[in-house]
Amino acid sequence: MNRDFSKIKESLASWSDIRQLLRGGEQGQLVPVVIPKDRRGFAWVTLVFLAIYFAGMAVVAGLILAALAAVLVLLVGLFWMWRRAIIEIEEGTTGVRSRWGAITGVLPPGRHYLWLPWDRVDAVVDTSTEIPYSAPISSSPTAENVPLKSIEFFLKFRIVDPVAFVRTIGAGNFDLVLSSAVQDAIRQRSRKVNTERAYDLRGSDVGDVQDALNRQLGRYGVRITGANIPDVQLPDQYQQHLATREKIAKELSAYEREWELTRKRRIDTLLMEIERSKKTRDARVVEVRAAANTARKDVARMLEEQETEAQRVRWEIEARGKADLTSAENEAKALRHLAHSYRDNRAVLQYELARRRLDVGAKLAESAPQPLVVRTASGQGDSALSTLLLAQLLPRIAGNGQAKPPVGQ
Repeated sequence: MNRDFSKIKESLASWSDIRQLLRGGEQGQLVPVVIPKDRRGFAWVTLVFLAIYFAGMAVVAGLILAALAAVLVLLVGLFWMWRRAIIEIEEGTTGVRSRWGAITGVLPPGRHYLWLPWDRVDAVVDTSTEIPYSAPISSSPTAENVPLKSIEFFLKFRIVDPVAFVRTIGAGNFDLVLSSAVQDAIRQRSRKVNTERAYDLRGSDVGDVQDALNRQLGRYGVRITGANIPDVQLPDQYQQHLATREKIAKELSAYEREWELTRKRRIDTLLMEIERSKKTRDARVVEVRAAANTARKDVARMLEEQETEAQRVRWEIEARGKADLTSAENEAKALRHLAHSYRDNRAVLQYELARRRLDVGAKLAESAPQPLVVRTASGQGDSALSTLLLAQLLPRIAGNGQAKPPVGQ
């Protein structure tokens, strides 16, 4: 780990070395600002005076050669002046222009002409490159006041306002201000972390630190574009303590893995038993369902047989009832017909009975005994003799149906 802060400085160099210094630095130090050497001089003024001198000689003495020399020297002086007035600003950099020492503005990348000798470029500032800056902070205390061995802090910044940067602070002073601000911000951050969680600072979110640095350095025309903590080192004694804890944690992790394997093995065994039980249960369920289906079929068949038998009995009863009803109806019809016949034959029978009565009466009249009339004198009652004869004849008539005449008549 690099134990030194990155160094920021400004250098004085010629125009040809500016690019190399801005891109590669100088002796491992960062060079965001280069003060160019002014290559313009007043030698061209000597050539102008010399041209005036030759022109005077040509006018006074009438020498053509002196006139030609004056023109040639004047052209050389003007060309020298034109070449020295050219200022080329590299892409990605910005020139700070001044006049009589006062900053008047900036020069964007490209070719510019400074004709007047009191116009010059005070500095060329790298305004496009994100400059990396490493800051290892040592003895940074934690929340328990345990000084950490080292905290490696890395950031990137870019100069967004070259005039403010050059005018207010400069590269050398900015190095001191930046290192101080970074140390203060990192120590404040480490104060919020417990020692046992100090390694959590590595790769953690340092957006709050970046915002704080931007608020402090914004007035210098600098903006922090990125920051992180790549590494943290604990004190040696605490590292040994952590090593012991890590060893115990590894053993515990090994025991936990072993227990996890045992637990998984047991779970797998239980799952296999559960699956086997499920299969057995499913087989029994199938058997029970089959038995239930068979029972339902038997019950259905029995019910069907019972219904068939009941239907047969019902049909027999209905048939017997219908037969009895038909028989009764036929008998009733026969009785009705017989009654009609008896009613029709009654008159005939009555006629036959009356006729037979007449026949019987006639026969009885034919065989009936002749009555014996005993005449008595008029005015006298029945004699004793007639009474005696009637008493003898009546029993005979009643017993034999035919009366015999008395003896002597």
